[in-house]
Amino acid sequence: MAIYTIADTHLSLAVDKPMDIFGSRWENYLEKLTNGWNSTVTDEDTVVIPGDISWAMNLQDALEDFRFLDSLPGKKLLGKGNHDYWWTSLTRMKTFFEENGISTLDFLYNNAYACEDINICGCRGWYVDKNNSPKNIDYNKIVLREAARLELSLSAADRLNEETGENRENVVFMHFPPLFINYKCEELLDVMHRHDVKLCFYGHIHGQYDLAQVTEEEGIEFVLISGDYLDFLPQRVN
Repeated sequence: MAIYTIADTHLSLAVDKPMDIFGSRWENYLEKLTNGWNSTVTDEDTVVIPGDISWAMNLQDALEDFRFLDSLPGKKLLGKGNHDYWWTSLTRMKTFFEENGISTLDFLYNNAYACEDINICGCRGWYVDKNNSPKNIDYNKIVLREAARLELSLSAADRLNEETGENRENVVFMHFPPLFINYKCEELLDVMHRHDVKLCFYGHIHGQYDLAQVTEEEGIEFVLISGDYLDFLPQRVN
């Protein structure tokens, strides 16, 4: 069984949100995603999708996007992105999936999953710097909240190791990069260091295809896995 990841699928099967206005890599991206996924992922595999999954504004409008993902091979773990306006409580989302026969999708949110030789952990994170963040919100409050969510997830992973007597590596999946060029989110990095995280995957960054995919800082490797950066081919994790 393999673990893959890809962020920023930006699905819009039931809403009018063309993506090709954002560059040539987005042309026929749904077809590329389908072909790339089917050529790599099997039903026994797990795929982590850390955010910006669907442009829909509510669960009902996102149903066709969920059905599309559900039709693809593998189990999918969904994280929250800044454009996932459909996201609501876990209870409501899980109930919606059950009512609509969505069986291969679950959520990475304040929790962790033991999968093969790693624990899958994560949170959304927040914007790369305060100046780019929406102006009508308390930036510091949200960063601290995301750090608390990451702490919950990594603590859950540590408990999984204790319960099973194993020593799986804690791997973090986030929507926003906790470290990007000259920016560091010290609050999130501190949580990762406390839990000995060595590998972090992130999305959100688009159109910057000359960036190195892997950056190492403070003993952690940060890996960019936005859908367009990967040209919509899921990235192998383990």
